[in-house]
Amino acid sequence: MSMMGEFKAFAVRGNVIDLAVGLVIGSAFGKIVASLVADIISPPLGILIGGVDFSNLSLTLRQAAGEAPAVTVNYGIFIQTIISFIIVAFAIFIVVRGINALKRKEAEEPSAPPAPSTEEVLLTEIRDLLSERKTPV
Repeated sequence: MSMMGEFKAFAVRGNVIDLAVGLVIGSAFGKIVASLVADIISPPLGILIGGVDFSNLSLTLRQAAGEAPAVTVNYGIFIQTIISFIIVAFAIFIVVRGINALKRKEAEEPSAPPAPSTEEVLLTEIRDLLSERKTPV
C-alpha cells in the first residue's frame, strides 16, 4: 500500500474523525467558557476585590536606553492568568458537578427487574411439572 493510501485509510478512520469533531467542539466550548469568565464572572469579582488588576505589575531588569525597550519580567500577567485559570476551573467544576448530579438521578431510577437465570427458569419448569403430576386426575 502506498503512503497516500495509508494516509487516506488513517484520515478517514473513525478515531481521527471523532478527534477532529472533539477538537472543534472543545475549541467552541473554550470560547464559551472564556466569555463566561470575562463577561459574567470577572466583573462582579472585580467589584468584590476592588478592581485590582495585576497585569500591570512587573519587575524591570534593565531600563530603556535609546531605542532599546526596557527588559521586564511581567509577573502581574502571570498572576492574572493564574486567577483566570482558577475561575475557569471552578466554573467547569460547577458545570461538571451539575451534569454528574443529573446522571446520578438517571442512574437511580429503578429499572425493570433482571430476567431470571437459566437455572431459575429450568427449576420453575421442573416445579410446575412436579405439581401437575401430584394432582389427582
